[in-house]
Amino acid sequence: MAEVRRIGISDYMHWAKTSSGARFNLATSGLANVKLSEFRADLDELEITSDYGYGYPPLVTALAARIGVPSDSLVTAAGTSFANHLAMAALIDPGDEVLIEHPTYEPLLALARYLGAVIKRFPRSFEEGFSLSVENVEKALTAQTRLIVLTNLNNPTGVIAERQALGRLGALARSINARVLVDEVYLETFFEQRPQTAFSLGPEFIVTSSLTKAYGLSGLRCGWIVAEPELAQKMWRLNDLFASTPVHSGERLSVLALRQINRLTRWAEDRLETNRALVNSFLEAREDLETVKPSAGTVFFPRLREGNADRLCELLQEKYETSVVPGRFFEMPSHFRLGIGGDSELLSEGLKRLGKALDEMRK
Repeated sequence: MAEVRRIGISDYMHWAKTSSGARFNLATSGLANVKLSEFRADLDELEITSDYGYGYPPLVTALAARIGVPSDSLVTAAGTSFANHLAMAALIDPGDEVLIEHPTYEPLLALARYLGAVIKRFPRSFEEGFSLSVENVEKALTAQTRLIVLTNLNNPTGVIAERQALGRLGALARSINARVLVDEVYLETFFEQRPQTAFSLGPEFIVTSSLTKAYGLSGLRCGWIVAEPELAQKMWRLNDLFASTPVHSGERLSVLALRQINRLTRWAEDRLETNRALVNSFLEAREDLETVKPSAGTVFFPRLREGNADRLCELLQEKYETSVVPGRFFEMPSHFRLGIGGDSELLSEGLKRLGKALDEMRK
């Protein structure tokens, strides 16, 4: 059933900003933030104002080289969230039909509603391992579909979309003159082994990403969009209305981050390897949970074998000083999202408290 509802708010983001905090925070979906004292920044390399109106060349060049795309296909933006906003605003008009995966990152739905889209959904089901089923997309696709939207790795499940499936999805989009928007922010957690961007599959693909989730650099807001040059230019011009000019000190700090990305990668890989083992061990011992275990990323999406996760989430915060994300924000209330990017000792203790809350609910 199609959905038309124009409300310019995100319930999830409001909850994340006002209600997710806890002593043992397992709700955060990225790596724990790098502190300035750990970031090798020389203030002599910073400036406040730039002479460049459409992209700071050292940053655009460095990102394009890193991703393996032409510089004229790259648009910088303030994090992946704003990259998604800018990209979608350039791709659709009010009343356009947009096909979005389920489950997905709630702000993408809120954004499509705000832009006046007619929203349809295609499923990525637990029973199919949350894989990207091209057959499910094809069933939901119509001649009126202008944009297909997905996350890769999927948020909230952490499951990757196979390249062959993405290629078939691109062919479907081409057949009806539609585009495919892929949020690839969690693909960065493959680090040096990360797959090639979906943009390389064809001009119908537009991808967004940032350094925010995989490297603990959320505060830099170093995000980007990759699109064919004519569309990229449209996004630069549309950004004149939204952000005008970026924060230049952030652009300079982002260049410094890219220069030391190998060091940040080693730290992030070590933490995720340790933390993934902790979470897998915990999940294997729980008969009351079932989980599709992703091979990469920073999140898991367990499902309660019985009951609604809202009660669990409330009990965790009220009695055990621990937070996870309620599955209702992903339209799957029997699930909860568990972040694994924080301090390993805090994660270990948070998992123990999660286990105690689950045990209490079974009594």
